[in-house]
Amino acid sequence: MSSEKGREAPQHNGSAVRRAFFASLTGTALEWYDFAIYSVAAALVFGEVFFPSDDPATGTLLAFSTYAVGYVSRPLGGFVFGRLGDRIGRKKVLISTLVLIGAATLLIGLLPSHATIGVAAPIALVVLRFAQGVGVGGEWGGAVLLSSEFGDPRRRGFLASAAQVGPPAGNLMANGVLAALGFLLTEEQFISWGWRVAFLLSGVLVFFGLWIRAKLEETPVFKAMEAEQKRPEAPLREVFTTHPRELTAAILCRVAPDVLYALFTVFVLTYATGELGLSRGAALSAVLIGSTCQVFLIPLAGALSDRVNRRLLYGVSAVAAGVWPFLFFPMIGGGDWALLVLGVVVALAVHSLMYGPQAAFIAEQFSPRLRYTGSSLAYTLAGVIGGAVAPLLFTTLLDTYDSWLPLALYVAVTAVVTVVGLRLGRDGNPSDGLDPDPKVLATRSQPAVQH
Repeated sequence: MSSEKGREAPQHNGSAVRRAFFASLTGTALEWYDFAIYSVAAALVFGEVFFPSDDPATGTLLAFSTYAVGYVSRPLGGFVFGRLGDRIGRKKVLISTLVLIGAATLLIGLLPSHATIGVAAPIALVVLRFAQGVGVGGEWGGAVLLSSEFGDPRRRGFLASAAQVGPPAGNLMANGVLAALGFLLTEEQFISWGWRVAFLLSGVLVFFGLWIRAKLEETPVFKAMEAEQKRPEAPLREVFTTHPRELTAAILCRVAPDVLYALFTVFVLTYATGELGLSRGAALSAVLIGSTCQVFLIPLAGALSDRVNRRLLYGVSAVAAGVWPFLFFPMIGGGDWALLVLGVVVALAVHSLMYGPQAAFIAEQFSPRLRYTGSSLAYTLAGVIGGAVAPLLFTTLLDTYDSWLPLALYVAVTAVVTVVGLRLGRDGNPSDGLDPDPKVLATRSQPAVQH
């Protein structure tokens, strides 16, 4: 009996799995580097450079509005690239998304300020931010599948977490570069041209990411579907008509992680400098330390979710996310930098326990033939109601009530939304028939049959 089971176990090429994991992680990290430097610059620079105003709060709100555009445009990327990912393959789409977001970021670094070209500057900024969002919207679903479809479904939590490491790794690089520039340059130099250096570095990083992804083959799961002619003709329609509950669950489960991340990597910079009187460098270093911890915690959380109930781990962490802001804000009220670091690290650790299992949980809501489309739609639509509006709401609530309590209540409400989403979702199981037969996948190590 045991030998029979051994013959039926999935056979996976270890080197191919490692290459796919690394390609998913590095490519997503590069794209999130681009996305994160915009987020940080919106909090610290763009209000003054592109949206000059007598009221600093108004300039910050306008800058965060362009931050939101990058989320609002994500569904377009999810619709377009998600459909293509299920039709023509994961690899081709992932190369396209990397080129798109890299080009947009490079152009932002070259964009003249409002003082130079007037209203054309913020308009161009919004257009380029929109393009960034389209690229990121098509990236995530493919990056998740790139790593997880090369490996054993029983390790999906860990393998899919490669794409989840991308945001904190990209955030780490972005904050590191901006923090270094902030320490090396004067305030006037940083505002005038220093921030542009971080955007221009993106051009070099994108070439590196393209080189890695171009060397990969298509995933075995897509090869199997292609050879058996099981690719969907209308994946968007199929997702909405055959997976409405699963799509709803996947969308809602993302809301709290997105809002928590926006609070502790973006808005915390504004809060620490504006309300606590800390320097820009001190605020950036707190986020830098928290992001460093996340790079290690996210894959650990993904691996843990392969050993315990994935949905339960996610749910308990969502409850913790709803509680932590009520402790965090009183704790940092005195402006102590060490307590700020501790608070950010704990918050991002809680985020990691949701974010690590998240990719696998969302992917498991959909069958392989609709997985790129379904995952991309869930990711992008959740971003609109979660991360897109979060910095705007945080800024507005603080400006209106002059208290941290409405901010904490907002996070608590999103935690409830996420728990509801998890309750609606299904617990994935590698043997439940959602994935192609392991014996079929084992025979798909050669290039797919051409039709």
